[in-house]
Amino acid sequence: MTTTITMAAATTITTDAALARLLAWLSPAYPVGAFSYSHGLEMAVEDGAVARRDDLVAYATAAIRRGAGAVDAGLLALAWRAAETGDDAALDEITDLAAAWRGTAELALEAAQPGAAFALVTQAAWPEPRFAAYAARHPRRLTHAVVTGVAAACHGVPLRAACFGWLNAFAANVVSAGVRLVPLGQTDGQIATAALLPHIEAATDAALAVTHADELGACALHIDLFSARHETQYTRLFRS
Repeated sequence: MTTTITMAAATTITTDAALARLLAWLSPAYPVGAFSYSHGLEMAVEDGAVARRDDLVAYATAAIRRGAGAVDAGLLALAWRAAETGDDAALDEITDLAAAWRGTAELALEAAQPGAAFALVTQAAWPEPRFAAYAARHPRRLTHAVVTGVAAACHGVPLRAACFGWLNAFAANVVSAGVRLVPLGQTDGQIATAALLPHIEAATDAALAVTHADELGACALHIDLFSARHETQYTRLFRS
C-alpha cells in the first residue's frame, strides 16, 4: 500500500512502512535526547532577547533559514543522495564535514549525542546492513541530520519527506524549549509551530537544491554567541 504525501506543491510517494519509520524516528518519543537541548535559546531568554511568542518564531526561523538548521538540512540531502547511490567516499566526507561544522562545543554536542543515540536505536529496531556498516565506520562522528538522511536512504524514505520531517522536528524542539523557558502556553507553542511552516518549506526547498557542500553556509552569529555564553550560564535547564 502506498501513501501520497503533498508538501510545498511537490508530491512524493512512499510506502506505509517507510512513512511509519520516518514518523517514529522524528517523534519526540524516539530516545535520542533532543529534548535536553535548546540551541542556545536558554541564554537568549535570560538575556531578554526572546520574551514573547513572536521572538521565539524569529529565533527558530533564524536557526532554520540561516543557521545550523539550514546547513544540516543541506548535509542531510547530500548524505541521502550519497547513500542512495552507494558512494561511500562522498558519504564519509559529508559525515566528517558535518561533525566539524559547529559554532560552539555545545552545538557540537547537540548534533553528535542525538546522532549517536539515533544510530544505536535505529540499528536495534530496524536493522539494515548498509546503515550498520556506515555507523560502524564513524564512531563518535555521527550527527543527527546526516545519520537521519542515511537511514532514510537505506530504508526507502523519500528525500523530500526526510528533509522536511527533520527540519520540522528541529523547529519543534526549539519551540518546545521556548514554551518551557519563556514560558509560553501550549496554545502559543502551537501557534508558533504553525507560523514556522512556510519557513520549513522554504528551507526544505533550499536544502534540496544543494548539489555540493561548498554551496552551504550559515549567518546566524547571534545564535552561536548565545550558545557560547550558555556554556557559562549560572543556572541551566538545557545542555545547549
